[in-house]
Amino acid sequence: MKRTSHIQELCEIIASEKGRGRKIAFVPTMGYLHKGHLSLIEHARKTDAFLVVSIFVNPLQFGPNEDLGRYPRDIERDARLVEEAGVDVLFHPSVEEMYPRPMVTFVEVRELDAMLCGAARPGHFRGVATVVNKLFNIVQPDMAFFGQKDYQQYLIIKRMVADLSLPIEIFSVPIVREDDGLAMSSRNVYLTPEQRQEALVLFKSLNLAQKNIQAGERSARNLERQVREKINTESHGVIDYVEVRDACDLSEVTEITGPVILALAVKFGKTRLIDNKVVEGDHYV
Repeated sequence: MKRTSHIQELCEIIASEKGRGRKIAFVPTMGYLHKGHLSLIEHARKTDAFLVVSIFVNPLQFGPNEDLGRYPRDIERDARLVEEAGVDVLFHPSVEEMYPRPMVTFVEVRELDAMLCGAARPGHFRGVATVVNKLFNIVQPDMAFFGQKDYQQYLIIKRMVADLSLPIEIFSVPIVREDDGLAMSSRNVYLTPEQRQEALVLFKSLNLAQKNIQAGERSARNLERQVREKINTESHGVIDYVEVRDACDLSEVTEITGPVILALAVKFGKTRLIDNKVVEGDHYV
């Protein structure tokens, strides 16, 4: 595996591989890798393309009171994991390499960025779309892989690619969970043992909503209320949002007649966790 922190060096590597007729697969991450990230890499490897993984904690997507400074980092650990996973190149630039001067150019995906996590974290998805677009320009991938846990992010990147006519195929990879159901996240390390146990209510509440839909519930507001009651009853978590939205464009849903996403965000102490479940007819992801 090759490693580089320099844009020009990576561009030269990519150009060489493209010159040999190779397709490029790309997995962008913020590091502190877990099995969810490794699942993205595994899916990318199945394409038999030249595989690039990036690790970059992007300051543009953090608000002034968020956890940029304490976001977990361990580049040597991550490098070992990606090498063992069969990655061809690890790109881990510094902030100065990515942003050598103050940024005055940004990418925004309007409407999709104004709800759910976008409503709670103003400017977050502008930072995400900007850095991903920049990484796409650097890596020039034919395909890129994103996790379903960040479902809103996946839809935003997919829409950005479509609107800007970028020649990249975007793939969504299912959520990877711990044995007890907690969605894997780099931020899980922030949880105390008590918070970690309470956080299981997220998966339990999504399962409750699933069962209620299977039983015939079609009111989005009723489902949201049932999930909120379960979280409030079984934990000390502070709910940011619990919403049922259209799975294709995140538009508001009143009655469930097609594919929807059950999405939630809850804070346990200072740690904000997100989770979701996609429901399409009688099929549950």
